[in-house]
Amino acid sequence: METVKITETDAEILRCLPVLRQLHEHLLESTFLAHVRRLQTSGYQLAYLPVDGTVKSVAGFRFGESFGWQRHIYVHELVTDSASRSQGHGARLMAWLMNRAKEHGCDSLHLDSRVTRYASHRFYLDQGMIIGGYHFRIEIDKTT
Repeated sequence: METVKITETDAEILRCLPVLRQLHEHLLESTFLAHVRRLQTSGYQLAYLPVDGTVKSVAGFRFGESFGWQRHIYVHELVTDSASRSQGHGARLMAWLMNRAKEHGCDSLHLDSRVTRYASHRFYLDQGMIIGGYHFRIEIDKTT
């Protein structure tokens, strides 16, 4: 059984793009690598689950610490290739993230999910997660 890997090379990062695009459709191949490399300078890590040479699931995450969450892992992206869902790949990646959090002394794992992603919500609840709050946002007007 293949194991989850953290991207190190440019080629590994680029292999994750097709799966990540299924969550973030705006991602462009021309800027993706530089964007990931910028994120990595602030602790972002990109992990993926390859099965038979094909990337099945991808997670972008970072470790953090705050008063409210204490030591935690925050998962920015967690996506499984649409043709490979319900085959256990997402659960394997989630289990790997939980183990990684334990190894780093984390108290919790956090992620946000759009309110319309019902299948994702079922998956997270099945993984033992709870809905712990609301996430609020406001767009910044950069024209003024």
